[in-house]
Amino acid sequence: MKVTRTRARSLLAGTAALAASALLLAGCSGTAAKPGPAKADAQFVFGITADPTQLVPWTSTSEQSVQLLSQIYTPLLTTDDKGVPTADLADLPKVSSDGLTYTFTLKKGAKFSDGSALDSTDVKYTFDKIMDPAQKAASRSYFASVASVDATDPQTVTVHLSHPDASFPAGLTGVNTGIVPSDVSIESLQTKPVGSGPFVFSSRVPNESITLTRNPDFFGGKVGVAKLQFRVIPDQQAMVSALKTGAVDASEFDNPVTAKSATSAKVAIKKAGSLQYRVLQLRAADPVLANVNSRLAIQCALSRQDIIDSAALGAGTVTGPITSPQYRSDPNDQPCPKQDLAKAKDYLKKAGTPDGFSLNVMTSQGLYSTAVDEAQAVQSELGKVGIKVNVESLDSDTYVQRWLAGDFQAAIAQNAGNADPNTMYARYFTSTGSFNKVAGYSSPTLDQLFSQAVATTDVAKRKAIYQKISAELVDNAVWVWTFTPQTFLAVNTSVSDFPVRLDGNISTLWKATVS
Repeated sequence: MKVTRTRARSLLAGTAALAASALLLAGCSGTAAKPGPAKADAQFVFGITADPTQLVPWTSTSEQSVQLLSQIYTPLLTTDDKGVPTADLADLPKVSSDGLTYTFTLKKGAKFSDGSALDSTDVKYTFDKIMDPAQKAASRSYFASVASVDATDPQTVTVHLSHPDASFPAGLTGVNTGIVPSDVSIESLQTKPVGSGPFVFSSRVPNESITLTRNPDFFGGKVGVAKLQFRVIPDQQAMVSALKTGAVDASEFDNPVTAKSATSAKVAIKKAGSLQYRVLQLRAADPVLANVNSRLAIQCALSRQDIIDSAALGAGTVTGPITSPQYRSDPNDQPCPKQDLAKAKDYLKKAGTPDGFSLNVMTSQGLYSTAVDEAQAVQSELGKVGIKVNVESLDSDTYVQRWLAGDFQAAIAQNAGNADPNTMYARYFTSTGSFNKVAGYSSPTLDQLFSQAVATTDVAKRKAIYQKISAELVDNAVWVWTFTPQTFLAVNTSVSDFPVRLDGNISTLWKATVS
């Protein structure tokens, strides 16, 4: 999640927006000089737009917290540049013939930043905490199939499943399942993280910066820089200035015009892929939205392409629910793939509200740069069919707390995608999902489909099931999925080996060097 100062809603749309994006792409292939030799004692400064306040791995939901913690903590597995699970803190697991037992062998010599050895006891402790409902872990749904976890010996962890789960390895690849030390209190970790990652937590200045130092005992290899600082700069124009002056070495943008303005002889722009999606979350649990026809009216009244053009200046692609490459939804396979105001009004009549209704839409004065603009675009388009939108523009902390509590009717959100659809959505749309209160919707049909999807490893069979899940979500207008954003990385030309991945993951930032 990203935060930026509210800017006036852009009036650019259509071809003008696409032209702005094309202008940026033309500027991406600059003729910057090659960086010199790497400095062993260099500091790398990464600019972010909000203060990461969630410092326990399983609690992190904001993009900034995930980016920070992925430098401090290590999960058992990670993903390659195609999103496929691969070894990290542990080798890929040995799986029993019945698919119910996963045996992980930990890398030898792994240590926490306090010098203590990382062993199977710590893994069991972490997984048990994640599965504890009292912890309200964002990743609890990833363990829905887990019956028990055993610390078999210091280097071996055995996970027993209650039923086969093809998505289980994918759930272990992100920082939400990063391993924490069993002998450090959670209260302590909330202010001073202790992990086994490439960097060690050093200091924090609230709302200004968090500084990390190189972990000399990192099992993954030599870390490229001596210090990594996450510097908080909410205003994007200030971020551009910081890049140009060299005060910041790298940052992300989702506005192509702003990204273009950061380009200079010392700053190059790189396009990054994304599995993220932007969405208008509708809470069917709310009385105003309980009638499916009310939600379908909203879905039909919105032009997703117009939202991209006006709010994101064309830098995005219309999407359906599932962004996972192997299982991607067809964005046109839904009621009203394009705006249909007549059908929207018909749905309003069926809902018993022919003149429309009032709707509160929560957004952030940031979390990401186009959040407010997207809310205003939704407000304008729904107004065409009599749905009166009140936009609640909140600071990032208030937004996150209300989002986690499910305290909203509708919300503009940016959510992370995943190579496995179950990891994306079981936590939202199953009745026992850890974020089902946020989603506000579940059904016996979805419970059954998600259960079927994880019970097979056959990709073709899983794809057919996830197509049914996607149809269930859009046919009931559970949410309105709008687009996948284009991300632009602005990087100082003194930086080498900066990771640019399909999923926007920066967990391998430790490999970067600065000359």
